Amino acid sequence: MKKTREKLHQIIFGTDTRDGRLFDILLLWLILLSIAVVILESLKPMREQYQEIFYYSEWFFTLLFTIEYFIRIWISRKAFHYIFSPLGIIDLLAILPTYLSIFITGTHFLIAIKGIRLLRVFRILKLNRIMGHGELILLALKRSSGRIGIFLFAILNIVIIIGAIMYVVEGEANGFDSIPKSIYWAIVTITTVGYGDISPQTPLGQFISSIIMIVGYAIIAVPTGILSAEMVKQNYEMEFPECPECGHKYKIGEDHFCSNCGQKLT
Repeated sequence: MKKTREKLHQIIFGTDTRDGRLFDILLLWLILLSIAVVILESLKPMREQYQEIFYYSEWFFTLLFTIEYFIRIWISRKAFHYIFSPLGIIDLLAILPTYLSIFITGTHFLIAIKGIRLLRVFRILKLNRIMGHGELILLALKRSSGRIGIFLFAILNIVIIIGAIMYVVEGEANGFDSIPKSIYWAIVTITTVGYGDISPQTPLGQFISSIIMIVGYAIIAVPTGILSAEMVKQNYEMEFPECPECGHKYKIGEDHFCSNCGQKLT
């Protein structure tokens, strides 16, 4: 039994092994197919024509993901750590909606059932485990969250000021009938979305909006640059970690001993 657990642990969690890669590819296709079933089921003509196929397909995928979920708990060295980890919660969300829909019955609960079943699309988050660089992106986001937060706070101040100015310049006659609505217009404009449901009519308002649109392009580039720089830095740190003895950097896979202190490297 212990050998079986170790073998399954190597296959399911060992993405660098041949069996692990094959398992991840199989899991990838199962996730994509289950999401396709959810999407196609939302189309009324498809749902009416293939209702029975969708029903059995959903239970097929649910049972497969349920088996996978409990196997992961069984082979995990720290089961509770996996259960309450982000990936464990995602795995639970992938199977929970189908089971909950069994217990919620009655016509007045139809809206709740529909909402619960829509949670099946969270299976797409299971792909995070398969995408090798997902952890790198999440870590880069975490490290750059402070700078991005300050940047967003500055943008919030800008759109509030612009919204107040446009409320005064354009006024209710041109659709800017409140400061919140003017702030909404400023957000839509500064992000270069431009829905067009509200637009300035006065020459001064049009001039201000032109400036905002030009500034918007520069603003969009800022968080992208912050995240890109952090990802490059993180990738460098992963490729060139520090020696645990002296802190000297070495290249993974090439250096077996630290060139500075001679410490054996793992």
